[in-house]
Amino acid sequence: MKLLESTNFIIKFLQWLMTFDKKALVLAASAIGAGLAMIAGIGPGVGQGYAAGKGAEAVGLNPESGKQTTMVMLLGAAVAETSGILALVVALILLFGNPLVNAKGAAIVVAASAIGAGFSMIAGIGPGVGQGYAAGKGTEAVGRRPKYQPNIVRAMFLGQAVAQTTGIYALIIALVLMFANPLIKLL
Repeated sequence: MKLLESTNFIIKFLQWLMTFDKKALVLAASAIGAGLAMIAGIGPGVGQGYAAGKGAEAVGLNPESGKQTTMVMLLGAAVAETSGILALVVALILLFGNPLVNAKGAAIVVAASAIGAGFSMIAGIGPGVGQGYAAGKGTEAVGRRPKYQPNIVRAMFLGQAVAQTTGIYALIIALVLMFANPLIKLL
């Protein structure tokens, strides 16, 4: 009985959505998608906080390495911000340059694509945290052994590049949903 009630609610909700103008529905979904995309900012925030904490710890343990440690922390934290920047780009496209507004096809599919583009960017949380962790560990290592800074930074950047791949995958899916949506073509 409850499943039937749930199914009826969903059908009635979808029918209600279809009473709106298609453009208004897509714009509303785009606003939701933009907000969802920015959830990805959690990852860089956590990652950068971790890197900064490790930087403060490293300088506290070895004040002579303060300049080197701070530089590595800032470089690593900047890289950790990339998934947040990618999410911001998707949100700005949805808000200001949205190709879905004039897309042909069923309104519900176009609107869901806008929300899906935002949802996909949530995957940027992982890279932000991972890159921040690498930055923190790199900062910590330079604080302990400043003479190995070039090797440590190289390993940190390589690890951060690998960690960013899922954020790039998310960006690709968001861009496909917005600019080359295969779902719309299936209708």
